[in-house]
Amino acid sequence: MDGFDGIRINKYIASCGVCSRRDADKLIESGKVTINGRVAVNGDKVEAGDSVKVGSKLIKLSEEKTVLAYYKPVGVTCTERDAHAEVTVKEALKYRTRVTYAGRLDKDSEGLLIMTDDGDLIQEMMKGENAHEKEYIVKISKPVTREFVESMSKGVYLKELNRTTRPCEVKRVTKDSFSIILTQGMNRQIRRMCETLDTKVLMLKRVRVLTVTLGNLKPGEYRKLSDAEVEELRAATAQKRTIDRGYYAKRTHTRAHR
Repeated sequence: MDGFDGIRINKYIASCGVCSRRDADKLIESGKVTINGRVAVNGDKVEAGDSVKVGSKLIKLSEEKTVLAYYKPVGVTCTERDAHAEVTVKEALKYRTRVTYAGRLDKDSEGLLIMTDDGDLIQEMMKGENAHEKEYIVKISKPVTREFVESMSKGVYLKELNRTTRPCEVKRVTKDSFSIILTQGMNRQIRRMCETLDTKVLMLKRVRVLTVTLGNLKPGEYRKLSDAEVEELRAATAQKRTIDRGYYAKRTHTRAHR
């Protein structure tokens, strides 16, 4: 357990792949977790060499973390446990060990999910202030006009959330589809933006998260990231970007002159 001195007990249990931190809290509260034979309480920390059991089962951290690129199909819900979900991502993926998602996709959307058992990586990827890029291909019910692209790019005021979306990069792909790169994750953001501009999303697919792309994966398929890909992803999560119009203008100008 080198490098994990002082890890909180709920995080330790989750990192061992037993359950989520929330469910780990419940296990601890019910007295089912022990550290060196002593019943654990929330807030306890696990040190190097400690013996941790859930019930009678000894649990240990795995030296190797799993990071998957998974193509979530339409109809699969990003939740681990929901009585109202027809198919959860856990049921659809059926991976041999417990992994969870870093960033949701709604039930009606498809495309790339990063699935991992590395809690620290998930936390870094989910920090909204770091403006991590996610790229989508979107098909809509009306033609993609220049005015539509400009309105989406500069940011759209969402009345129901009382927020204006960050400026983003939008490009026309076909007469009724476009690509968009977001650096934030409001609930159903792209759908809300399109509805505000009086059009409906017919298809929404995420094709990139930071440095990881969907590639040739088909719906329901996954692949394990290589060590080099994981290191590249970790490096990207540590980068922070400046969110302003000048950044995107400069970024687009630079791409155009490559």
